Amino acid sequence: MGIDAIIDTKEYPLGDAGFRVRCRATLDQKGALVMPGFLSADAIKAIAAEGELGRPHAYFCNNHHNVYLTPPDPNFPPDHPRNRQILSSKGCIPDDIIAAGSPLRTLYDSGEFRGFLCEVLGEAALYEYADPLSSINLHYADTGLELGWHFDNSSFAITLMIQEPEAGGDFEYVSGLRDADSGEMNYDGVAEVLDGKVEPETLNMKAGALVLFRGRNALHRVAPVEGDTTRMLVVLAYNFEPNIALSESARMTFFGRLG
Repeated sequence: MGIDAIIDTKEYPLGDAGFRVRCRATLDQKGALVMPGFLSADAIKAIAAEGELGRPHAYFCNNHHNVYLTPPDPNFPPDHPRNRQILSSKGCIPDDIIAAGSPLRTLYDSGEFRGFLCEVLGEAALYEYADPLSSINLHYADTGLELGWHFDNSSFAITLMIQEPEAGGDFEYVSGLRDADSGEMNYDGVAEVLDGKVEPETLNMKAGALVLFRGRNALHRVAPVEGDTTRMLVVLAYNFEPNIALSESARMTFFGRLG
């Protein structure tokens, strides 16, 4: 299956210079770029079937963390926004479970797709992870599971919605809530979000959508899933330099194994 059978190239001409410029402008302005119907119907069906087949190999876990994804700071009380614990719960199959002939691998390895990403993200090059688990991940969220409020450590995230839940599971975010580069953590603003005093924005992520999101300074979460239909989402992860692996502790946290 070639890339033309995986994505809607008429709606999304990845190699077109003008299209790339427009996408980059949207991402720079809004911090998020949503491309509805990016995947073809056949690709969605094939990936969803792959997700069902791979589910017995998924690692499900519940993790408690603060929004900054850092260890607790004893200089602040436990209920301070710096230390307040948030729950994230999900299942995941890592890269080594993704089949060699999967549409996901064809897309991930495509030079045209990677060139598009580099242009839109403003990166000179993008590389796969050196470890066998981290490049392509398929996430499962059953009823009651959620991804708690957090800031990303990386400057961008690339995701594909494969299967929407019946209800819940919305991707919610508040842009510009901190300035990580200057060290401004905005504890007061974070507290307002955690206490439900701020109305977040919601991304419209239907099955087949490609989403590019800058979450380093945007607080975001996936609300608890409702209903019997599992939310399936793919994360395509790249590095700016070659030969970079996710740390062993991170691999154990996310996948339950090192390889």
